[in-house]
Amino acid sequence: MDAETADVVGHDVTTITCVCGNTVSQDGLIQANSEGVPVYAASPVPEGLAPWPEDEDLYTLCPRCGRVYRDAVIEETGTAPVAFRVDVTTGPVAEAIQVHWDLSP
Repeated sequence: MDAETADVVGHDVTTITCVCGNTVSQDGLIQANSEGVPVYAASPVPEGLAPWPEDEDLYTLCPRCGRVYRDAVIEETGTAPVAFRVDVTTGPVAEAIQVHWDLSP
């Protein structure tokens, strides 16, 4: 079985078109950690979000379908294979997505 791969322009993570069709300008894409939990760059980190990874190992989460893409792979190869999937409907990831949207202007 072939791995799922999103469309991406160049090596730019902000240009991902998720396998489900979501983009930054539609339902948005969220920077996340290696567990798919949305991250927060400032301190203190709001409850429910993960701190920005010190090693800058970032991922991009599609909040519509739960596909997660590894930013380093996109930046290095110009391709966006799905690294893993998370459940965006319940649990800590769903709660973190809501916290993220509540903080976004």
